[in-house]
Amino acid sequence: MSSEISASSTTGVSTGSTSDNDDVGEFGYKPTLARSLGSFHTFAAGISYISILTGTFQLFYLGLGTAGAAYWWSWPMVFVGQLMVALCFCELAARYPVAGSIYNWTKRLTSAHTAWLAGWTMLIASVVSLAAVALALQATLPQLWSGFQIIPAGADGSTAANGVLLAVILIVFTTLINAFGTTLMARINSAGVFLELVAAVVLIVLLAINVVRGPQVVFDTSLAHIGSQPYGYLGAFLAASLASLYVMYGFDTASSLAEESHDPRRNAPKAILRALFFSFLLGGLILLLALMAAPDLTDPALSANGGLQTLILQVLGGGVGSVILVAVVIAVVVCDLAVHAAAIRLAFAMARDNNLPSGAKLCTISPRFGTPVVASVAVGVVAVVLLLLTISPQIYTVVTSIAIIMIYVAYLLVTGSMLAKRLRGTWVPRADGFSLGRWGLPVNVLAVVWGVAMTVNLAWPRAEIYNATPPFHWYLRGAGILFPAVILGAGFAYYWFVQRHRTGVVAEHAAGS
Repeated sequence: MSSEISASSTTGVSTGSTSDNDDVGEFGYKPTLARSLGSFHTFAAGISYISILTGTFQLFYLGLGTAGAAYWWSWPMVFVGQLMVALCFCELAARYPVAGSIYNWTKRLTSAHTAWLAGWTMLIASVVSLAAVALALQATLPQLWSGFQIIPAGADGSTAANGVLLAVILIVFTTLINAFGTTLMARINSAGVFLELVAAVVLIVLLAINVVRGPQVVFDTSLAHIGSQPYGYLGAFLAASLASLYVMYGFDTASSLAEESHDPRRNAPKAILRALFFSFLLGGLILLLALMAAPDLTDPALSANGGLQTLILQVLGGGVGSVILVAVVIAVVVCDLAVHAAAIRLAFAMARDNNLPSGAKLCTISPRFGTPVVASVAVGVVAVVLLLLTISPQIYTVVTSIAIIMIYVAYLLVTGSMLAKRLRGTWVPRADGFSLGRWGLPVNVLAVVWGVAMTVNLAWPRAEIYNATPPFHWYLRGAGILFPAVILGAGFAYYWFVQRHRTGVVAEHAAGS
């Protein structure tokens, strides 16, 4: 039989080449997810998760307000570091093209226990990220139309409460779209990404036309808040780099959709690199030209939440500026759609091994939609509950920062496990897939060093990140260390004493069943 002939699972929803389905069988699973995604769909998933218009607009104020215009250099710095991680992921995506990439990769690289920890870490972080991205609507929608301030402004906490309301509406939308089918999600996501890329290019051109200063602005440190930093400008720059670290991740989403993609061994590595490269290029130009076009970089409004939105309206005026902000809203929507999709695939992958509570229900595939509907709803519900519990802006900033730390820890568990396998001489990339060849070891070493350094940087107990406003508490100041330790420790304790004794491929997903 030709490898191009379709193979269907007993559920009637999974179709793909024999070769693609054999990759799933290698893990002891039968294919149960519908293969309907092409190369652009997987690229769109990766770039929409990174979402340059979401991240740059949401965090510009943090970088500029902390280290001045010179914070721009953190963008290429983070790109180079994350490129090392992405190259390692490309080898893994070609070798193990299965859903829940972080979890299943680590399972093959090291022990099942470390794999569970990596999956748990990434899953919790993904759910928090889903809520965090949805909150970005508050920084843009009310600037487009005052009617989006549904809860009247002025009262204490009204801005935060309105942000939560808008975020809940968005998460309900992403839950429904992800539950109703991969094809529908991919079409909406791809259309949104296309509009985002067009808007990014248009924004770059418009900013370039309106520049008022030269590119030397990226060497300007005059706006940096150095006084509170223990290492002078270096301390301020490392704190400001969080504005870039919070954006340039999630490129592994392309590989997490592997079981729903055609020829993922070739398409996923390409999608990972393309998503990272285009995000770096377009995002870097937007930030550079925004700094060059700002009428007054000392304007306090630029160092407040929504600073880049304000800058765009100042430079382009209300009409054109509003069109760009509409594109930003679209970017936030498709970003949340991609984050939700990635979280669902990870939850499905772990549940399929009965490695989550109620695993048999979470991994159930709808015969009508071909998606894990229960997992879709569960992820959405947990994200909404988290929003309601963290309605305080101060607490939410802490929780969001912790989520990013945990994502970098999850990446580090993968690259660290891969490095250990390389050093033992047991790592063998796929012969017909992506391979770093002799560059594999140095790239992997750099990826691990980068991961350790940035995890420390993210977790550093900075008052301006973890406890910027009163009331001041020691546990908030040290939240970047304390809370991840509690979440990971408690989660692993539950796994070790309870869940690991139930582990095993759920019958309906077992190969040969």
